[in-house]
Amino acid sequence: MLKLSFTTNRIYAWLDHHQPPASAVLGIAALLVGLAGGVGVWLFKQLIDWVHLLVVTNFGGMLARWGGWTAALLPMLGGVVVGLIIHYMVGAERHHGVAGIMEAAALAGGRLRYKRVPAKAVAAAISIGSGASVGPEDPSVQIGANLGSMFGQWLHLSDDRIRALVAAGAAAGISAAFNAPIAGIFFALEIVLGEIGGSAFGVVVLASVVSAVFTQAVSGVQPAFRIPAYAFNSAWELPLYLGLGLLAGPVASLYVRTLYIIQDRFHDWHIPRWSKPVVAGLAVGIVGLFLPQILGVGYETIEQILNGEHLAIGLLLGLLVAKMVLTAVCIGGGFPGGVFAPSLFLGAMLGAAFGQGMEQLFPSLTLDPPAFAMVGMAAVLAGAVHTPLTASLLLFEMTNDYRIILPLMFAVVVSMLISQQLQKDSVYTLGLARKGIRIQRGRDIEVLQAITVGEVMDTEMPTLTTAETLEAATEKLIQWRHHGLPVLDEAGELVGILTVQDIERAQAAGKESERPYLVGDCCTRRLLVAYPDETLADALHRLSVRDIGRLPVVARDNPHHLLGVLRRSAMIRAYDLALTRRASLRHKAHQVRLGAVQGINVDEIVIEVGAVCEGVHVSEVAWPHDCVIATLRRGRQLIIPRGDTVLRAGDVLTVVAENETQAVVRALCHVPHRQV
Repeated sequence: MLKLSFTTNRIYAWLDHHQPPASAVLGIAALLVGLAGGVGVWLFKQLIDWVHLLVVTNFGGMLARWGGWTAALLPMLGGVVVGLIIHYMVGAERHHGVAGIMEAAALAGGRLRYKRVPAKAVAAAISIGSGASVGPEDPSVQIGANLGSMFGQWLHLSDDRIRALVAAGAAAGISAAFNAPIAGIFFALEIVLGEIGGSAFGVVVLASVVSAVFTQAVSGVQPAFRIPAYAFNSAWELPLYLGLGLLAGPVASLYVRTLYIIQDRFHDWHIPRWSKPVVAGLAVGIVGLFLPQILGVGYETIEQILNGEHLAIGLLLGLLVAKMVLTAVCIGGGFPGGVFAPSLFLGAMLGAAFGQGMEQLFPSLTLDPPAFAMVGMAAVLAGAVHTPLTASLLLFEMTNDYRIILPLMFAVVVSMLISQQLQKDSVYTLGLARKGIRIQRGRDIEVLQAITVGEVMDTEMPTLTTAETLEAATEKLIQWRHHGLPVLDEAGELVGILTVQDIERAQAAGKESERPYLVGDCCTRRLLVAYPDETLADALHRLSVRDIGRLPVVARDNPHHLLGVLRRSAMIRAYDLALTRRASLRHKAHQVRLGAVQGINVDEIVIEVGAVCEGVHVSEVAWPHDCVIATLRRGRQLIIPRGDTVLRAGDVLTVVAENETQAVVRALCHVPHRQV
């Protein structure tokens, strides 16, 4: 360690003396990240093979003498080792896998806890090698991204440059994991940085290419899957690929939801954390006795299908359901691994079943079911991850087949659009969104973009009916001090809006009329409307286009069902809400940065009404000796607490402590019947 510190200091001294261009330093760092990422992922793959040989082949062969049922014990034994490694060497993490990298890149300048990666990589290799239903890509991305963060922090680079190296490391990880350098580039740009192009583009490309060169030098240039030649035979096949995309979108959405539903169930299950992988491993092992294809990554089964091996449609659908559920069980139970490869497995099973079904329905088209399996892989992946370019390019590079690009892109786009309608967030961003973090273009989005119309619209508003007279309507406008009110018909449905300008026009025309005008005669019926789930920024843009002061808010499925009214005055409430959220986001960013320090666990704890520490000075609370109260968030204020700071109910504390100490702090901040 002292030698490494001495070498690092020598590097700093050389940089200070020679002061090379920043682009040169970043380029050399990208080369090192790409090479180190390629080496790290190659070693990770070797470790997986070694664990599989040791656990499944050797130890499993010994157990087989007691009966075939003993195969169910292998994932469980892997879960024992993984649980102990995670509990004693890794500790609790805020987010699983790639989501944590995205959060660090957006909020913490790309600073990751890179010293934990060796233990996490070993645990992931044991997970996959012993049969857990997870993929190798998340650990590969973490290896590369953490190496990028490590080099960036060692060189004391700026936040933007560390983020660029983190993205470069992620690209190197995907490039080495799938032998797919182009897909690695777009993965880093679409997911980690959130934008195609930008100043980091060259760094990402360089690292991905270097990683691919090393991987191909030691492992060969062959694609991940060896498949026969496919062809797009007829334009009549396009509607069938459209049908596959229509199915892939809901499957991808269901996959994302299943992952988080089961993850929540495991989180709420109060058993020792290290024992949860054991339970998950036993579940996988039992199902694996009947469906051995779901064990591990499942690439062998995918390759068999792509090479034309026919499995019964019922078996394919059974594998799809089992893989979806058991991947969620493994991730929720604490097995480190990826959700990327399982989505490829789901797509292959769905595509093969769909292709065989269409082949039976349309024998004259001479369909090729394996082609549908390949397209299904990309379609489900795009629907789960919301990255159409990465999904398409990954399949191209993994199969080395570019001949069915048209149906593949067609199905990918359809699947992603449907998945986004059913599930707004991807498999990576949903976990962040549930923590109140919305990321676009690799950054926390402008705060007004995160506020929906439904949060600030007026729901208690007066309305007019078409049968009311203008005189009565005018009195209502004066009484409520509004310049316009929605107009409903006898059935209570929205038909228009009456404004002061409408009344003035009607009164001017009414001088020549023999009867009084009714509201229904002169209200504006061609309406601009807003929806409760759209962002405030979008609705305000619509207000400014027509220079109007209000928008009726209606249900998307029924434009005549009035839910509320959005007025310009709502901007005051929106701005207040925006400031509060901005303070909350700064607090989260501070928390993530603290968590990037090795050996520190950071958590948010809310002080409840009636807690021991409520209304007490910080210095008067019997805090544990080995904890630090780093910050305190009160509304939109971010406070560095002092000894004389009085704690209030609703304050959010950022606590730096070990797991056992955090439980003591929670007991001080929570009322007794809610202690955890």
